[in-house]
Amino acid sequence: MKRTLLAGLLLSSLALSSSAFAAEKGLIVIITPSHDNPFFKAEAEGAEQKAKALGYTTLVASHDDDVNKQNQLIETAIGRKAKAIVLDNAGADATVGPVQKAKDAGIPTFLIDREINKTGIAVAQIVSNNYQGAQLGAEKFAKLLNGKGEFVELLGKESDTNSGVRSQGYHDVLDDYSDMKMVAQQSANWSQTEAFSRMETILQKNPNIVGVISGNDTMALGAEAALKAAGKTNVIVVGFDGSDYVRDSIINKSNIKATVLQPGWAQAQMAIEQADYYLTNGKAQKGEKQLMDCVLIDDSNASKLKNFNLAK
Repeated sequence: MKRTLLAGLLLSSLALSSSAFAAEKGLIVIITPSHDNPFFKAEAEGAEQKAKALGYTTLVASHDDDVNKQNQLIETAIGRKAKAIVLDNAGADATVGPVQKAKDAGIPTFLIDREINKTGIAVAQIVSNNYQGAQLGAEKFAKLLNGKGEFVELLGKESDTNSGVRSQGYHDVLDDYSDMKMVAQQSANWSQTEAFSRMETILQKNPNIVGVISGNDTMALGAEAALKAAGKTNVIVVGFDGSDYVRDSIINKSNIKATVLQPGWAQAQMAIEQADYYLTNGKAQKGEKQLMDCVLIDDSNASKLKNFNLAK
C-alpha cells in the first residue's frame, strides 16, 4: 500500500512538473488555412505535436484564407503574449503588416508553405521548392500523355505566390511540347467544389481533352469527380501536395495518376524546432528563406505515402 501511495505521489509530481514546464515555456500559436484541406490539417497537427513534445502549450486556429480573420488571430496571439507564431499565411502582401506587428510586439513568426513578399520581418520562411516540384509533375504529365493532346490547367488562388510559381514550373516544361495544347486555364481557388464546377463547364466546350494538370490535390480531386460524372475515365489528372486521398486514387488506378509531395508535416515540425531554438538561444537557427525539395508520387511509391510523409 505504501509503495502504491508513493508511486501515485511520484506520478502526480511528474504530471505537475510537466504542466509547470509547459506553462514555463509558454504559448505557441499555430495558424493555417482551413483544415478541410488535409494538407493544412496535417501542418497544424504536425506543429502541435512537436510543440507539445517540446513543452509548449498551443493555440491552433484557421484563418480560412480570410485576411481579416488572420489579422484577428495574430492580434489574439499578441494579446495572449504568445512566445511565437507558426503561420501558413492568407496572402503574400496582406500578411506583411500583421507579421511586422507581431515582431514589434516581440513575437517571432515562422512561416510555412507560403512566402510573404518581404524579408527581414519573419524569422523563417520554410517553403516547398514549388518550382522544382511543378517541373517534376509536368514531366510526368507529359510522359503520361505521350507528349501530345489537349489539356487543361487548374490554377490555385491567384493572390497566392505558390499558385503562380507552380504554374510557371508546369509551363517551363509543357510549353516545349509542340503537340500538347492547353485549351483552358482557370482558377478554382484551391477548392474541390470549384474545381468540379470549372471542369463541368470546361468539358462542355472541350470534350476531347486528354489531361488535367492541377495546382493542388484538392482541385485534382474535384476535376476527377467531374470527369467520372461525365464518363471520362481515361482523362489523366496530375495533382500537387501528396494527400492520402490522391494516393488512394493512384493506387486504385483512377484518373489521378501522379502528384507531387510537398512535405507539409516535416515543414511544420521544423518550424516549431526552429522557434524553440530561437527562443532558447536568442537567434535564428538557419537563414530566413528555406526551400525543401518535393518528391514525385506515382504508382511506384504511392503505397509508402501517409499524412504527407513518405516512408523510407
